[in-house]
Amino acid sequence: MTYPATVQFLYSLQQHGIKLGLETIRALLARVGDPHRRYPVLHIGGTNGKGSTAAMAASMLHAAGHRVGLYTSPHLIDFRERIRVDGVMIPEARVSELVESLRAAATPDLAPTFFEFTTALAFQHFAECRVDVAVLEVGLGGRFDATNVVTPLASAITTIGLDHEAYLGSTIEAIAFEKAGIIKPGVPVVLGRMDASARRVMEERASAEAAPVYLLDRDFRSEGESTADCGYAGMRRRYTRLTCPLQGRFQLDNLACALALIELAHETGVTVPETAVRAGLRQVAWEGRVEVIGQDPTVMVDGAHNPAAARVLADSLAEWRRARPAGRITLIVGMMRDKHPRAFLAPLLPIVDTLILTQADLPRASTGSELRALLADVAPAAQVVPTAADAIAMATRSAASSDLICVTGSLMLVGEIKALFRGCSLSPLRG
Repeated sequence: MTYPATVQFLYSLQQHGIKLGLETIRALLARVGDPHRRYPVLHIGGTNGKGSTAAMAASMLHAAGHRVGLYTSPHLIDFRERIRVDGVMIPEARVSELVESLRAAATPDLAPTFFEFTTALAFQHFAECRVDVAVLEVGLGGRFDATNVVTPLASAITTIGLDHEAYLGSTIEAIAFEKAGIIKPGVPVVLGRMDASARRVMEERASAEAAPVYLLDRDFRSEGESTADCGYAGMRRRYTRLTCPLQGRFQLDNLACALALIELAHETGVTVPETAVRAGLRQVAWEGRVEVIGQDPTVMVDGAHNPAAARVLADSLAEWRRARPAGRITLIVGMMRDKHPRAFLAPLLPIVDTLILTQADLPRASTGSELRALLADVAPAAQVVPTAADAIAMATRSAASSDLICVTGSLMLVGEIKALFRGCSLSPLRG
């Protein structure tokens, strides 16, 4: 099977939508020898911050000399971004070979979803590459997510906020219950920043599973005002003068969660010395989160798509404005139809000067006109531009070199803008 044909097959699996449950993924993995049982795992869930935390943990493990698999979602430009070994995306030829073997294993009675199939593909690739450890980001929720077939060395749940309510529930407690589903018997769990109601749900689950809990700002914490120069005080380790290129003060929480995970992994024999901690954090890369992709004017992309992430982005934009009081901020927003644009934009509107509403090139994306109708009373001056390319072109034409253009509201929109700036094609596989 050629790689374009492989991508087309994977694309066809998206018609199955999202099916929460573990029966299909367990059956599929059993048919190919349970590859996910061949290496230790760190498992990371949460509403926001889990991808950054996973990237930091993987980078530190790699700097320590371990062969590391990293599984994340969604991708921004290329499907292969989801599955990496030592930072290198899975080769096209391996995708095709593994898809063929998994497709044969699924026939005739299994109908895996796109995410189930992709998760099995990642587990198989990691096994064949003989990774020393795999870092897995939860896709959706936790309890019934396809990644939740593993028994990890340690888990982390970074944050809890309202998102994906159609699948996870409409309250913080309901969402916390689903995400707490990755807590396993006796397996230590790192908890990031969350409100008291979510934390209670987590701690109740952990108590029922006899899983030790390590809580941010109680058992471990970051120190400092910026990832450019920060510290960490952990359960047994302490570091000063750490440097991480991921921007935004919110990354300090993610850095602390990643370091707590590394502490726990170290105690199980996956050694990570201080030199590797420092080198791994210094070298980490994670696209699409407060990422600057252009200058004069500054163009920033951020995949925030829920109210909690918008508040974090607002803090970063406010910090930018304090440093450049003469600069103006243009916000380009595109969102999926299941999101909440009014709640999302509430913390952002007081900070920005111009709002442009547009649409990611996906059927489930809201059009700019649909967004404007929902925001008519709170953002009457919002401009509508039908495509992402036209939106960035219009914003750039009207911006001074000292201004900021921020693209947000959807990782799919961020992927389109990054592909445009990179001058490359975008994978037909989205979401």
